[in-house]
Amino acid sequence: MKQKSNYIFLLKKFGACFLLLFYLGAITAQEKKENKKELKEVQGFLSQGNEEIAEDNFVEAEVNYRKAIAINPSEEIGKYNLGNAYYNEAKNEEAMRRYAQAAVIAKSKPDKHKAFHNLGNTFMNAKKYQEAVEAYKDALRNNTTDEETRYNLALAKEMLEKNPPQGGDGEDENEETKDKEDEQKDNNENKDDEGKNKESDEGENKEDESEGDEKDEQKEGDKPKDEKEGKNEEKKEPKQQPVPGKLSPQQIKNLLDAMNNEEKKVQDKINAQKQKGAKVKSNKDW
Repeated sequence: MKQKSNYIFLLKKFGACFLLLFYLGAITAQEKKENKKELKEVQGFLSQGNEEIAEDNFVEAEVNYRKAIAINPSEEIGKYNLGNAYYNEAKNEEAMRRYAQAAVIAKSKPDKHKAFHNLGNTFMNAKKYQEAVEAYKDALRNNTTDEETRYNLALAKEMLEKNPPQGGDGEDENEETKDKEDEQKDNNENKDDEGKNKESDEGENKEDESEGDEKDEQKEGDKPKDEKEGKNEEKKEPKQQPVPGKLSPQQIKNLLDAMNNEEKKVQDKINAQKQKGAKVKSNKDW
C-alpha cells in the first residue's frame, strides 16, 4: 500500500513538472512571436523612412524613424539614420544627440566608427574642437584605416590649438534636459496614432522588401565645414595638448538615462496610421 502511495506521489510530481515545462515553453514561443512582429514593424518604419529621405521628404522620414526608435530604443539604425536626416537639414544639435545615442548602443565596430565619425563632424560644425578630437579618436579606435577620419582628427587638433577651450562650459548640466525634450518629441509624434493599430497587419507580405536598404552606409558630410578654414593656411603638425581619454562620460550617461526613461513610455503607442506632413526640401545636396 505504501509502495502504491509513493507511485502516485511520483506521478503527481512529474505531472506538475511537465505542466510547468509546457507552460514555460508556451511563454517562450509567445515571446518569440511578439519579438518577430516587433522586428518586422521596426524594419517597416526604417524602410519607409529611407524611402521618404530618397524623395526629400524630411518630415515623414523623421516620423517613421521616431516610430522605429520608440518600438525598439536599443536599435541603433533608426538613431543613426535620423542623425543623418537632421545633419542634411542643417539641424546640427539634433544630429549630434542622435549620433551620440547611436554610438553608445552600436554593437559592431563599423557601426561605432560611422557614428563617432559623424558625431565628430557635428562637434566641428559647433566649433567644439576638443569634443571633436575625442569623437574622431573613438572612431579610429573602431577603424584604424579610415584616412578621412584621420584627416578630420588632424584638422580638429589644429583648430583646437588655434582655439583653446576657455575654462569649463556648463553644457553637461543642460544635456539631460535637451535629451528628455528630444525623447518627449518621439512620444508626441506617436500619440496621434493610438486607436488605429489593427491596420498594419495588411502589409505583412512586404516583409522582405527593402531589407537591404534599411541602413545608410554613407558617412554624411565626411569633411566638416571647418575644413575650408584650414585650407588657406600652411599645413603644420599640431602640438599635442592634454585632452581627456574618453568622449564626455557624463554626456553619454545622460543620453542613456534619457533614452531609457522616455522612449520606453511609447512602446505601446505605435502600430498606427502613418502621420502625414508637408514636404520639406533639403537645405543641402549630398
